[in-house]
Amino acid sequence: METRIKEEKAILVALDQDNNINHVEEHLNELEFLAETTGVKTLFKIIQKKNKIDPAFYIGKGKAEEISNLANEYDIDVIIFDEELSPSQAKNLEKIINKKIIDRSGLILDIFASRARTIEAKTQVELAQLEYLLPRLTRAWTHLSKQYGGIGTRGPGETQIETDRRLVKKRIILLREKLEQLDKQREIRKQTRKNFFNATLVGYTNAGKSTLMNTLTNANVFSENKLFATLDPTTRFLELDKNIGILITDTVGFIRKLPIKLVASFRSTLHEIALSDFILHVIDVSNSNFKEQIEIVENTLLDLKCDLQKQIKIFNKIDLLPKDSLQELMSSYPNELFISALKGFQVNALKEVLFKKILSFYSYKEFKVDYCDAKTLSFIYENAYVSERVNAENYILLKTYIDSKILNKMFNYEY
Repeated sequence: METRIKEEKAILVALDQDNNINHVEEHLNELEFLAETTGVKTLFKIIQKKNKIDPAFYIGKGKAEEISNLANEYDIDVIIFDEELSPSQAKNLEKIINKKIIDRSGLILDIFASRARTIEAKTQVELAQLEYLLPRLTRAWTHLSKQYGGIGTRGPGETQIETDRRLVKKRIILLREKLEQLDKQREIRKQTRKNFFNATLVGYTNAGKSTLMNTLTNANVFSENKLFATLDPTTRFLELDKNIGILITDTVGFIRKLPIKLVASFRSTLHEIALSDFILHVIDVSNSNFKEQIEIVENTLLDLKCDLQKQIKIFNKIDLLPKDSLQELMSSYPNELFISALKGFQVNALKEVLFKKILSFYSYKEFKVDYCDAKTLSFIYENAYVSERVNAENYILLKTYIDSKILNKMFNYEY
């Protein structure tokens, strides 16, 4: 007989420090979506107005006791806080509430762990999890001190904690060494791609990057209406015209309050964004907070030392907007692209933009080639974009856009 896993029930908790209840509610709605991604059902959302964070409990002690009573009454399994808790805050809250306490960072790390598929992604996530866990190990082993009394009470518990810390630290060192090796392998792979232009898809999680990747390249990247539906980067080639193409890489989505340890672990992977020729910033215009999401993504890009001049903003999911709202938005952003990756609307316009940007890196040159010089004709057609061919009486005139490296080999034929 198949056993069904019990659905966990949660209470979400946040502070309103700036007297902006709508802003906090929006954050809790996203936290609920995160919890739902892990299979947890939210029963209550609690917001406490408080000028500053309580150093001992994050929220007030009285509010923690209220949550404890509510959790017991409704058989709640987990309390999820919208900010990262310090180890002492989590420990103190557990003593009062006597339920599992998770913060936003722990929840995001859990989602990343469930999404990781490749060795590199799994290694990066495990490293972030262990670095997050290390300062919290004391709380993990408090049960040991309760099992012993009298002589040696302190010994076994503390010994276990220190042993565990050493094991975690040793594992962290091994994971970092493993990532260094994987970085070297990535560098080797990148050498095979250095002759191609490359673009990186970035955006707030669930903005539709993977859907756009699939529409552009038939990549069959997994896409779903869930946060962080895809985690492992995927690269595919997109042919725009004869001898004009680009490598497109789909990356992990960004989110507000992304755990610092996670960003640090993924830094080598995310560093590829800074090295790409174009940054395709996908924006979900159906989300009422899309302006804030743009700011979060751009701030993350700046943290990664990316040049925002490479950015191409792509306003996605226009099929979900009323016509009046779309027209107003397009008036506000007259120079940006508006598409529906799911429906395929205006995706060709994006291809045209990429095509023109690539050509801007090429040199425009005209060559006249003898009709009998088949070798040269073949070389030009294989290595340049021929925009026009004119068959003159004694020669063929080719109007081309060509890479400067290739151009150096063609000087004898320059018109």
